[in-house]
Amino acid sequence: MAGIAQFELFSVDLPFRRPFAHAAAVRTTSESLILKCVTTSGHTGFGECLPRHYVSGETRDRVFDLLASKVLPRLKEMNFAGFEEVLAFLRQCDGKAPADWVPPHIRQTAAWAAVDLALLDAFGREFQTPIELVPGARLPADFRYSAVFSATPGLTFMKTALACRLYGIRQVKVKVDDEGGERMVAFARRLLGTGCDLRADANMAWDVETALQIMPKLARNGVRMFEQPVAADDLAGLARLVRETGLGVMADESLTDAESLETLIAEKACTAVNVRISKCGGLLASYNRCRRALEAGLTVQIGCQVGESSLLSAAQLILIAAVGQVTYGEGCFGRHLLRHDPAVPLLQFGYGGRPPERPSDAGLGVSMNEDRLRPFVSRRVIV
Repeated sequence: MAGIAQFELFSVDLPFRRPFAHAAAVRTTSESLILKCVTTSGHTGFGECLPRHYVSGETRDRVFDLLASKVLPRLKEMNFAGFEEVLAFLRQCDGKAPADWVPPHIRQTAAWAAVDLALLDAFGREFQTPIELVPGARLPADFRYSAVFSATPGLTFMKTALACRLYGIRQVKVKVDDEGGERMVAFARRLLGTGCDLRADANMAWDVETALQIMPKLARNGVRMFEQPVAADDLAGLARLVRETGLGVMADESLTDAESLETLIAEKACTAVNVRISKCGGLLASYNRCRRALEAGLTVQIGCQVGESSLLSAAQLILIAAVGQVTYGEGCFGRHLLRHDPAVPLLQFGYGGRPPERPSDAGLGVSMNEDRLRPFVSRRVIV
């Protein structure tokens, strides 16, 4: 029987190499949370989340306080006889804390993602078990990561596009603004060539009428998938875009938990979903969202929050291998984006978007270098 001796929670700001902008935010650091879990026998694991108010309704400070005051003290009371008991507990939670800990209506999927990963990592090490959601699953041989272009026109955009072409990237997502990004998409098409799969992400910048005007224009440059073109709660608007444009409509901010996915399916409000571990309640819950989406005939993109370390990248590789039918992937940016990545080994995509090799050690397979992490910690608490 193994329990939890201590949690340590950190607010962390990992600096970016350059600002990253889209219609909902401009960021220069990760603005993340790292959760350290130490078992009673001394094994250590880590979890990570990047709360975004416009994504899951959570802010970093609220997640910090929720974990420190309500969730982590209750977790410290738990014991597990084996790794299967850990998996059973997390499957039952399905991306949220038990209802008698935190009421289900409280926004908490980012908070629980940190818990989910920390428990998997710590007890995977405790019981000497590498994390596998599907035993023996491997990354699809043809899977490649996409590049994501910040909504920053001008020289930076041109340099990024040229670098992607030289690096052999064949899938690119362009962040577009409320003006539609028509020039940026056309420019990207000219630089990247006709063989590059382009898609657009408006991050809720448009209303329905604007989207109905802009989407066909961008489609002339070969864009066939549009991510979150309108507000997250405008499901009628999303459904109208699906019906009237004949183009792909991907739900991102509209999807966080099981209930939101079922509503999207029932309303026929999308043709694709973007599943991100940090917004969907962790690895186990994200796997459930992907499987349900595929059952409903939706295209699956497994994405990331901007600024994830290689810890979350390791979890994402596990998820992609387990799901298999992943059309688009975003993540494993590593030091392509971050100036400093405190997780070891560094996981980042290579030439052509080729994914890195999955770590095979127990838990998530990566470790956190706390000496590298410490300079970027702005808040800390021990439970």
